[in-house]
Amino acid sequence: MIKSLFPELSIRGKRLLPVIQGGMGVGVSAHRLAGTVAREGAVGTIASIDLRCLHADLMERTRRSRDAKLIDAANLEALDREIRTARAIAGPEGFIAVNVMKAVDKHADLVRQACESGADAIVMGAGLPFDLPDLVAGHEDVALIPILSEERGVRAVLKKWMRKGLLPDAIIIEHPRYAGGHLGATRIDEVASPRFDFGRVFDEARKMFTDLGLAMDRIPLIAAGGVNSFERIREIFNWGGSGVQLGTPFAVTEEGDAHINFKRILAEALPQQVVTFMSAAGLPARAVLTPWLEKYLNREEKVRARATAERASCAGHFECLSHCGLKDGNPRAGQFCIERQLAAAVEGNVEKGLFFRGSEPLPFGPDIRPVRDLLEYLLTGLRPAGHHPA
Repeated sequence: MIKSLFPELSIRGKRLLPVIQGGMGVGVSAHRLAGTVAREGAVGTIASIDLRCLHADLMERTRRSRDAKLIDAANLEALDREIRTARAIAGPEGFIAVNVMKAVDKHADLVRQACESGADAIVMGAGLPFDLPDLVAGHEDVALIPILSEERGVRAVLKKWMRKGLLPDAIIIEHPRYAGGHLGATRIDEVASPRFDFGRVFDEARKMFTDLGLAMDRIPLIAAGGVNSFERIREIFNWGGSGVQLGTPFAVTEEGDAHINFKRILAEALPQQVVTFMSAAGLPARAVLTPWLEKYLNREEKVRARATAERASCAGHFECLSHCGLKDGNPRAGQFCIERQLAAAVEGNVEKGLFFRGSEPLPFGPDIRPVRDLLEYLLTGLRPAGHHPA
């Protein structure tokens, strides 16, 4: 067990290292990464989106199918396999979470499958998860952890859940200025707003807890976005945080589930190669400026100007997002199939892939290190033998 210099994180009576590995789809954080992180004593997270891409037999079964039910069933089967295999790696004491995007059309089915397959927690972002307590009915032992970005969202979720007699087991506060993937802001010009700053949101949340009759330390607050060093985590704890969530540094570990080319692209990207753009989900997103993304952004203005509901067409054979710029012909959102681009990325295809990434430098630069090295550095400040800061 790693000897953390920070207090443990307690969720549902389990004492954990104060680190949640972020959920990264499609297929970037699956059984190998989540199981390894959980075995080390932190929270390992499986991203639930389109996991069939990691299973050759399921891809063969659905490759040419236009049957949405068949594809959905394959993804649920893949999620079940991934959770059970992660559990085998982590052991009975390991804590396995499943990340489910609220914006995904089948989020309710994914939550129910995760619970039935033995997940310890559901982490939900990309929308306000008002219905999450209802979706886990019959699985009250599963911890519920929403991802939010500001006081307004935290207050809305708390009030809604309290009417159902429930509270979150923790709340992840994700800063749009630093996080990778879909961001918790509605417009690109909002992502750097000071209303998202961790210290401010923590203070506002604790005051809100008091207003609602809750103890100030009743719900752990977890900071996400830009977490890349022991010093940064110490700063977050000084602000009153109880832990951190990080994605990109875990994506490039030896145990990460993505192709080695994927890891190298993320690890070697320079700050100027990481850009913010409007995703197909209608939210700002952050990714590496690869050839595919650069080509898309060069023609984005034209394709968005032509987008109408009458011209809308889905490039896939099923609905992955509840609202998609391409499927719905929404000119305010990106005009591409996000599932296809993310599936290409996990295979390391730089010409077609969309490589989500956080904004900050990685702890070990371009080096690809084991999960244990990353956790030890984050929680003790000690760098592994043979690595020196650039």
